[in-house]
Amino acid sequence: MIKSIHHICIETDKYSESIDFYCSILGFSIMEETRNFHGRDYNTWLKKENILIELQTPKSGAADYSGSTVNTGIVHVCFIVDNLPETIDKLIEKGFNSFRRKGSDIIYNVKGGLLAKITAPEGTVIELRGE
Repeated sequence: MIKSIHHICIETDKYSESIDFYCSILGFSIMEETRNFHGRDYNTWLKKENILIELQTPKSGAADYSGSTVNTGIVHVCFIVDNLPETIDKLIEKGFNSFRRKGSDIIYNVKGGLLAKITAPEGTVIELRGE
């Protein structure tokens, strides 16, 4: 069912420092930097070989970061699946129902690709992308 990790999403309130760290220190390159993305100042894709990181700033109006780590760090993990609708059907057949919906949709389109989000029991958001 799951083939590989698609990307890791990391939210940061220290955007410039994070860009410098991932690019200058770890050797990632900026693939795409989008300003004003769904209520965020930045949503940036970084790549190094076959590793993708989605680095994003908090949504406007998010909690104060003074000492809190509630809204920083890894936001979600994304897996590529062979067939997204089939994968969702299999999850439902297994009794899984913790989908993060967009409106009433479990599967939706973001920037030309289909995805779905589920929540693991411990709260980790897992994004599934179909090919």
